[in-house]
Amino acid sequence: MIDQTEKDRRRHEQLPLSFPYDAATGRDDLLVSERLSAAVSIIDAWPNWPSPVVILAGPVGSGKSHLAAIWREKSGATPIHPQAGSGSSAAAAHGPVLFEDAERQGFDDAELFHVINSVRENGHSLLITSRLWPMSWPVTLPDLRSRLKAATVVEIGEPDEELLAQVIVKLFADRQLYIDDKLVGYIVTRMERSLAAAQTIVDRLDRLALGRGTRITRQLAAEVLNEVGNTVEDD
Repeated sequence: MIDQTEKDRRRHEQLPLSFPYDAATGRDDLLVSERLSAAVSIIDAWPNWPSPVVILAGPVGSGKSHLAAIWREKSGATPIHPQAGSGSSAAAAHGPVLFEDAERQGFDDAELFHVINSVRENGHSLLITSRLWPMSWPVTLPDLRSRLKAATVVEIGEPDEELLAQVIVKLFADRQLYIDDKLVGYIVTRMERSLAAAQTIVDRLDRLALGRGTRITRQLAAEVLNEVGNTVEDD
């Protein structure tokens, strides 16, 4: 049950305006840790990849989207969703292509097979991101499974506390906000270990502090951590 004091506090919270901010997502803004080093190396090495198809596999909030954005900017890749009639294989014939969240979006086996063949035949590249390794994808076409086995798969692990602290500082800095290192440490030791959780917590703290017209304090952080819990869904 929420007591009357809490109801009154929530009623009097102002609804903050959603001011835009520049989220730094370029290569120079990438915070590289040991868990990301292999993935960063493969992105930096393009176009000199060990195979035409590279798959970045990692959990929610592991940084796959950031790396994909860096590679898309570097390579000029076209985003695709390999479904029948999507024109994905035609796009792959003309240049690099990017397919994000493969196991979540789903794909047509035959179309993805044609995409990979087109990439190989035309000397282009395909970057795929996924939460799961390709061996776990629901592939029924034997030829596609064979092609996926030949791809270079790079795993991204969960972020450690040091990286999460750096990410939180960066996310606040993107908003022109700077908080005490002790408060950052307090948040990191109590949050879900993912970059998506860091994004959610910083965003909620920013909005809540703005709505109440207060500074970001340990008490406010505790409230947000309790509120956010394990509700984060994606990166």
